Amino acid sequence: MFSRALRTGRAAPLRCNVFSKSALVKRTVTTDAASANVRDAVPQEDDKPFQIQLSDESFETYELDPPPYTLEITKKELKQMYYDMVAIRRMEMAADRLYKEKKIRGFCHLSTGQEAVAVGIEHALTKEDDLITAYRCHGYALMRGATVKSIIGELLGRREGIAYGKGGSMHMFSKGFYGGNGIVGAQVPVGAGLAFAHKYTGRKNASVVLYGDGASNQGQVFEAFNMAKLWNLPVMFGCENNKYGMGTAANRSSALTDYYKRGQYIPGLKVNGMDVLAVKAAVKFGREYTTGGNGPLVLEYLTYRYGGHSMSDPGTTYRTREEIQRMRSTQDPIAGLKHKLIEWNVTSEEELKAIDKEARTAVDKEVAEAEAMPPPDATPQILYEDIYVRGSEPEFMRGRTAEENYYY
Repeated sequence: MFSRALRTGRAAPLRCNVFSKSALVKRTVTTDAASANVRDAVPQEDDKPFQIQLSDESFETYELDPPPYTLEITKKELKQMYYDMVAIRRMEMAADRLYKEKKIRGFCHLSTGQEAVAVGIEHALTKEDDLITAYRCHGYALMRGATVKSIIGELLGRREGIAYGKGGSMHMFSKGFYGGNGIVGAQVPVGAGLAFAHKYTGRKNASVVLYGDGASNQGQVFEAFNMAKLWNLPVMFGCENNKYGMGTAANRSSALTDYYKRGQYIPGLKVNGMDVLAVKAAVKFGREYTTGGNGPLVLEYLTYRYGGHSMSDPGTTYRTREEIQRMRSTQDPIAGLKHKLIEWNVTSEEELKAIDKEARTAVDKEVAEAEAMPPPDATPQILYEDIYVRGSEPEFMRGRTAEENYYY
């Protein structure tokens, strides 16, 4: 299925016909969320696959043949992608409300506007693949199999939360999902280790490692690149470039803002991170590339966050309200996919409204259940639980003084 093009060191996507006029034009990746077109007639059946043609501005490459610009998909999967993005945004809106009501305390980093990256990645992976990310982990946790109730419960500090209420916004884990990590860039070498485990055990699976443009200059990122290339690990390093590291624009913090070229000796791929279909196509290609024994890839997902870096950041002191509104009104990933689903006759506007309502109702129900969970008892015992695997605890855990020692 994959088309091949002339190998080039330029960061420009080449089409199959390398001698065509369009192939000689350097293109720049856009954040247009409605950039694909249907190649074949859309079938009546929900499960029957058909092909779509991605925009020429979906990818840029570095020392890499580009992914195919065609993607096979079904109506059922397109509807599921739409549902997933709506669900993530609704969940993040609930977290926003609960934080402003002072029910969620501490740090809280939301991914509103970046839903296409989490959903596109998940739809290109298997459950046996691994994923690890940074602060904005709620959507990834949901896509990896967590429930809204367990995620919101965690944010509220409840015992039924995904990490028993002890992790909070940046520390969520489930099978195949290794966080949510609060130390800038620290998840990158851990993700390389997950890929090493796949290679060591002979599994044909990949590790997806995500970090932000603000973490891209961390030394441990480059150390992980080096080891991954030395050992030819099946890992996709991915920079979620949402244009701002905290309150600093990318061009003020990075001498090279083409983050997909940062691997130097590792091939790179920049992808339109506001187009869920382009993300799926890029990661599908990347998974086959890395698990095929070709070693690591460095991806850059060009995206945008509508809110501030965290809930304590209004997000408007270092960028204009007009910029945010323009991105919301012209580049929104959910609105972009909705436009295409109607244009391609995949579904009607009425059915999309029903999907919207279904997603919002399901999320709201689980949020309400999480809010109704009782807070944990404020007893010292809770502090000492979940340190060891149950059944393997030592005789006691030392406190500050001998009188504070806790005996299991």
